[in-house]
Amino acid sequence: MLNENLHRVARVNGVPINGPDEMLTDETLRSRACTELLRQSAQCAGLLSQDDRATPDGLISEDAATAIDALVSEAIQVPEPSEDACRRHYAAHRATYTEGERLQLRHILFAVTPGVDVVALRRRAETILLDVRGHADGEDLFAHAAGQFSNCPSGAQGGDLGWLAASDCAPEFARALFGQQDVGVLPRLVHSRFGLHVVDVVAREAGVAQDFESVRGTVAASLRQQSFVTALRQYLALLAGAAELEGVELDAADTPLVQ
Repeated sequence: MLNENLHRVARVNGVPINGPDEMLTDETLRSRACTELLRQSAQCAGLLSQDDRATPDGLISEDAATAIDALVSEAIQVPEPSEDACRRHYAAHRATYTEGERLQLRHILFAVTPGVDVVALRRRAETILLDVRGHADGEDLFAHAAGQFSNCPSGAQGGDLGWLAASDCAPEFARALFGQQDVGVLPRLVHSRFGLHVVDVVAREAGVAQDFESVRGTVAASLRQQSFVTALRQYLALLAGAAELEGVELDAADTPLVQ
């Protein structure tokens, strides 16, 4: 969603994080606010010189990036996941640890770009989804719709993406498609960092599941990353709760950081 306050400058403890003429998404503005919270906290902790200055374009100095890394490493201690936790995660996400699965796909991409009306874009995507799913027997509207509406170069080939492995796709796109059983035009839009997709799963090739011992290290790393992300969000919420924020909203908390 695009921030509608085009001429409003957002600030973190009085420090501007955008220019008055920038059109930023809410996500980008929140990201800049989080970075500025961490930069200021690094200064308060004595890890960064008080002479370091933020710029309203969202860029930070190399010294600030190094100081923020040190601050986060000190504030967030990620515990090593237990054997039981690793096995539970593996059991719940077996598809993630399958090798060789491939899908033959077609898609129609409705790209989300700066300035686009996301609500109107979703309505159009959902209309096209209904159209291609509701075609008469023997009639294939998908290729025609891809050529007419898709924002992906594959539209010129009827939306054909060929055979893909999960590693060939954006992670959020892969999570929505791999390890499933659906074949044909999916009944829902698929979201990715590129936009909204109408997806046709033409065919599936099943992969081979890897045993737990062979992927234990990967499972543990995934759990550590999840714990780190959760703890970082809590830490940022504490910083936001103690900060003066103008023109940007962040989740705030006043409880201690939970490791």
